[in-house]
Amino acid sequence: MNSLSPSPKLSKDEVEQGLSNIIFDGITTHTFVTLTSGIFLIAFALELGAPNIVIGLLAAIPPLAELVQIPAVGLIEKFRNRRFITIVTSVMSRGLWIIIAVIPFLFSQQIGIYCLICFLFLYSCISSVKHCCWKSWMKDLIPDEILGLFFSRRMALSFALATVLSLCASFFLNIWQSDSLRTPVYGYSFIFLAGSLIGLAGTYFLIKTPEPRMITTPGIPLRQRLTEWYSDTNFRNLIIFLSLWSFAVNLAAPFMTVYLLTRLSLDITIVILLSIVSQICSIMSFPLWGSITDRFSNKSVLSIAGPLFLLCFLALTFTNLPEPHAVTFPLLLIIHIIMGVSTAGVTLAAGNIGLKLAPKGSATSYLAGISIFTALAAGISPIIGGYFVDHLAECELSWNLTWRSPNLQITIPTLHLQHWDFFFVFAFLIGLYSIHRLSYVQEQGEVDEPIFIPSLIAYGRDMRNFSTAGGIRNLLRFPMNDIDIQSDNNALQCRLGQNLQEVADDDRKTGKR
Repeated sequence: MNSLSPSPKLSKDEVEQGLSNIIFDGITTHTFVTLTSGIFLIAFALELGAPNIVIGLLAAIPPLAELVQIPAVGLIEKFRNRRFITIVTSVMSRGLWIIIAVIPFLFSQQIGIYCLICFLFLYSCISSVKHCCWKSWMKDLIPDEILGLFFSRRMALSFALATVLSLCASFFLNIWQSDSLRTPVYGYSFIFLAGSLIGLAGTYFLIKTPEPRMITTPGIPLRQRLTEWYSDTNFRNLIIFLSLWSFAVNLAAPFMTVYLLTRLSLDITIVILLSIVSQICSIMSFPLWGSITDRFSNKSVLSIAGPLFLLCFLALTFTNLPEPHAVTFPLLLIIHIIMGVSTAGVTLAAGNIGLKLAPKGSATSYLAGISIFTALAAGISPIIGGYFVDHLAECELSWNLTWRSPNLQITIPTLHLQHWDFFFVFAFLIGLYSIHRLSYVQEQGEVDEPIFIPSLIAYGRDMRNFSTAGGIRNLLRFPMNDIDIQSDNNALQCRLGQNLQEVADDDRKTGKR
């Protein structure tokens, strides 16, 4: 316990080593999440016979459980050892997936669905405490000026390894299900077991990461701490944007896998391969978005990546008109490529903007405020979707262009909405409004779009450097010296700009004389 106590002051070497450990922690954590959620979790539930309302409930449980962060704030303020709490909750939550993995071996399908819901709820509650501690810990550990660069490196490596393991898992499922004598659901159990063990092994890097001592603000009651952010108008606007965005995305995203598996009748291996294509595009995009967030602002990235992501939902409605057609798979491929690029930008910027705008000393309560409201939005929307999706199964909205002549009649389907298509359209419209709400958020360093777009294109040319082996190796170690060099360069540029301005002023005075 004493070895996990916070340090009054961290040296430069300790911070650098801590950042490297956090990168390795991100790799194992994302691997664990990839193998125990998303496509694998939904396919596992479908194998157990779960209906659409259960799929919506499974998607709603993790965000709703984030409300546990309310008492977690009090726990952190009283215990004041975020590393210890993070390690304990990580071991408990990740260990629960060993129990979830053996559900098909111990229970019938009907009872297995109930057990899955219960254990997922317990896992999510414990994880929410961990999230609250971890984000507050990272806010004090990671320098503000490198948030974008650091998390882009962390996410890029995490996505890279998770992509490889997803591909291996899909091949394993393909081999497992090729034998008719094997029970298909057991294949997912082995994947969950592997994810749980990798996640448990990743807690080693949390143990090796130092924690700076929390800034003490005595005399403030817990209720006041939890509502401290409300008086900050700018932060309140940020929460409104993130809540609307969370509602829009979670209204449609949980059913995308169901849509591909049932409506388009794709094989699980094809669905996973499309997901891997999306992840690869995210990996290639993280250096680009990370550089832009540090150079310009998170808000600039969200204003570009957000609409691109929403357009992918709208494009899904054209993959069947009203049935799958010749360009369905090419369209799905393009959608997943664009979604991968835009997801990287949204994930990075949405996470960083909260960390950036939360003041030191109050980060725990501010970030908990974001988690609480986005959790409510993300939890309510899939439940609404799961409840109404079956009611919309018999509804249809179509719009066709028809040409008639004495010898010819041509009908071109331009719009055909049914079943899940309605949720993709609703998510698109609500998401557009959330982007409008983003304009009310003020972030230091934001730039006008005419300046931002050319810089975005210029930064894109540097993405080729990410493929080098040396570049990959450098991602594993985060050099603090680079920060000093960057700071010196920024200071030099400032002095040069001041000198040029003085020369220009002298020229104008000379011209007047």
